[in-house]
Amino acid sequence: MLIEQDSKVDPSKWRIALHVAELKASIIREILKISSQPGVISFAGGLPNQSLFPMDDLKWAMETAVEKYDSTCVQYALSRGIIPLRELLAERATNDDGVESSVDNILMVSGAQQGIEIVARAFIDPGDYILTEYPTYVGALQAFNYYQAQYCCAEMDHDGILIEKAREQIEKHKPKLIYTVSNFQNPTGISMGVERRHQLVELAQQYNIPIIDDNPYGDIRFRGEQVPSLKSIGGDIVVALQTFSKILAPGLRLGWMNGPASIMHHFEKVKQCSDLHTSTIAQYMIYEYLMAGKMEPQIKRISEFYKNKCDLMLQSLEKEFPAGATWTKPDGGLFLWVELPENMSAKELLNKAIERKVAYVYGEPFFPDGGGDNTLRLNFCTPSDEEIREGIKRLGQLIHEEM
Repeated sequence: MLIEQDSKVDPSKWRIALHVAELKASIIREILKISSQPGVISFAGGLPNQSLFPMDDLKWAMETAVEKYDSTCVQYALSRGIIPLRELLAERATNDDGVESSVDNILMVSGAQQGIEIVARAFIDPGDYILTEYPTYVGALQAFNYYQAQYCCAEMDHDGILIEKAREQIEKHKPKLIYTVSNFQNPTGISMGVERRHQLVELAQQYNIPIIDDNPYGDIRFRGEQVPSLKSIGGDIVVALQTFSKILAPGLRLGWMNGPASIMHHFEKVKQCSDLHTSTIAQYMIYEYLMAGKMEPQIKRISEFYKNKCDLMLQSLEKEFPAGATWTKPDGGLFLWVELPENMSAKELLNKAIERKVAYVYGEPFFPDGGGDNTLRLNFCTPSDEEIREGIKRLGQLIHEEM
């Protein structure tokens, strides 16, 4: 029986922690609410193309997991993750990427985003600095902001983070972490060059600052030669974050961390506070999927599909966008990055774009200091071919008019 409500009860006046009350909602999620309206062509999301989710194989993997492991696959599991999957991921890292790894280096997480949050919770005290690329992944900024981090940033060129800029920031601010998205960066699509990777590792080793390499897109390369990972170059100075979200299906919420064995117990304690462990059945499903050799054909299929999408968007940009606008030409991943003439605001332009039934993410949230007003991010993997042609045409017409 419900107790009669007291008129003094007012949840809006409950004393939420100040650092939570001051958190900003993800701008991408807010834009997605708008762009999901009927008829809107959306380049806004960070979503993979769901037509590529291997549903028959996932059904097979779930049935196999239930049949082989029975109730074990829906029972509580180790916080670090089930041992067979961790052993397999360590073996693949060692053999395929040249990263000497064992089961003690691997921690399963509920998507790479949880890995970022675990790192933030383990390292950051209020006011600590983090060195990031400029711009950087907005989801990481959200996680770091929760722990009241400050930022020192280094600009990028076509080869990734500028090392001397990074050195200047390290010497000035003494950051606790270096956070990078080294492969097909979100938001720019830029991939760090081999020489630059070695230089960044040497810099981190010199100052003994861990590199957090957020690498959800590294397998989705559709042009150019594969490059060594930061982890394979840097060893224990690097904590690598990876996920099955972009190459398999994000709803599985399954990723992993590969870090020094001496630090992983700290990450394990943090994870225990959060969710005890990642989904047991998802781990057994992915283990069976990998053991059956299904992942490599899936990655090849995705990469070929996204290459065609990216090429079509690049062709459409060349055709429809005015002189004065520039954009990146990624070799993989999900995104490309547009810079408009300096006097144009991508944020102010968005409402006019939505009136024309096309949406994107403006660049400002990707800059820790709120810069980048003339920039925007486009996702090329989700829209249909016709939507890419028509959406870029609409945006091009709008930019022409505003110029």
